[in-house]
Amino acid sequence: MSTLLLLSLLGASALVGAVIGYVFRWLLLLARKGSIEVEIKQILLDAREKAEKITAEAEAAAREKVLTAETSLNEKEEKLLKQEERVFKREETLDKKQADLDAQVEGVKTKIEEVRHIKERADALVAQRADELAKVAGLSKDQALAQLYKELEREADEDLMMRAQKLDRDGQEKLERRAREILTTSIHRLGNSVAADTMATAITIPNDDLKGKIIGKEGRNIKAFERATGVEVIIDDTPGSIVLSSYDPLRRAVARIALENLIVDGRIQPAKIEEAAEKAKADVNKLIKEKAEAAAFETGVLNLDPRLLMILGRLHFRTSYGQSVLQHSVEMAHIAGMIAEELGANVQVARAGALLHDIGKALDHEVQGTHVEIGRRILQKFGVSEEVVKAMQAHHEEYPYETVESIIVQVADAISGGRPGARRDSVEQYLKRLADIEGIANSFTGVEKSYAISAGREVRVFVKPEEMSDFQARELARNIAKRIEEDLKYPGEIKVNVIRETRAIEFAR
Repeated sequence: MSTLLLLSLLGASALVGAVIGYVFRWLLLLARKGSIEVEIKQILLDAREKAEKITAEAEAAAREKVLTAETSLNEKEEKLLKQEERVFKREETLDKKQADLDAQVEGVKTKIEEVRHIKERADALVAQRADELAKVAGLSKDQALAQLYKELEREADEDLMMRAQKLDRDGQEKLERRAREILTTSIHRLGNSVAADTMATAITIPNDDLKGKIIGKEGRNIKAFERATGVEVIIDDTPGSIVLSSYDPLRRAVARIALENLIVDGRIQPAKIEEAAEKAKADVNKLIKEKAEAAAFETGVLNLDPRLLMILGRLHFRTSYGQSVLQHSVEMAHIAGMIAEELGANVQVARAGALLHDIGKALDHEVQGTHVEIGRRILQKFGVSEEVVKAMQAHHEEYPYETVESIIVQVADAISGGRPGARRDSVEQYLKRLADIEGIANSFTGVEKSYAISAGREVRVFVKPEEMSDFQARELARNIAKRIEEDLKYPGEIKVNVIRETRAIEFAR
């Protein structure tokens, strides 16, 4: 009984609690709904105020833009009105000018017509006068014209000759005086030795007994030496001398050093020969590097690629007409630098172009092409500046003179190669060059005889005066000089001196 009562009480309590919870939740919802409605009203009120504010600002901005647009439009209309006025004025001016031009054209046409009539009358008078002169002189019109043209041509030749001589004399004196000053200053400032440095190919031995040791048993030593160095060893009856023969100057240098070391050592055998040859090659490479660095330092041409210096140093063993090419290049660099200073050119470019102008000769027997073209490719490969390439490439006129420095390098080359004592030549080549020069001069029409003098530096050409005028003689000199430049190779320059002499002889009896 008590259990049922307890359960009833618990159920009634739970029901009352549920009712109270529901009522309490309903009250909370009513309170929250009221606060949300208040917030919504406040948001709507704020949105209306912001909208009114934005609308007012937009209307003000719109009114301002409209005012600005109206002002700009008024200004443009004023400008257009002014431009229209100027265009109207220009059209009026052009109309007036066109009218004046039309009037002038009509006047010119009238004058042209008058001139034409006057010219016709003048031509008729000239023809009439020519016919009368022909009748009086007993010559036809063509004969009279031919005689007149001949006389005018003779007078014109004399006048042109006198003017050319005057211009040539005055201009040549000024140019030669200035050139003489620059070149004399450069040569005197350089003032180095004129002795030619050649690579010797004859080895002096202390006694002839060494010849047998060098030859070896059944020629074993000499064969090993020739195989290791690439040169030919000539041993003959000449006392105290052995000759090394090779086209390559570097091989001759290696062979000379190796043979001298073997003679000093005294032990000449195939193994020792190979060792001496390898040591000589290392010594030659070291010498090449030292010579190149010394040349670059002496001339002030710095920051060259080490591989380019090794190629430059090979020129120490290369000679041209008995003149060391490296020494010639160094000498040229000094001369080019001094001339560039005098002329206000780029001294550094002139020095570098002169020092590197013959670098192609170090490889010209290994690579196809002229030494100028090979040199251009070498310099471009090692990143030398284009100004230096242009300065060196024109020293044999294979390329045009593009800069002042290119002309300076060519002049320095002529000075260094043409000075007394710079180069030597064999008797056979010397005589052949003289004969070729005289043969070229004698091949021209009107030449009586010619003589090559001053060691081939000058050729004197005597012409027949009755077949050639003074003007033609000057033209002949230019043609002979051009032909010599095209057909012959020679150091320095050759002076072409054409002589025309007229002699009048009479006898008094």
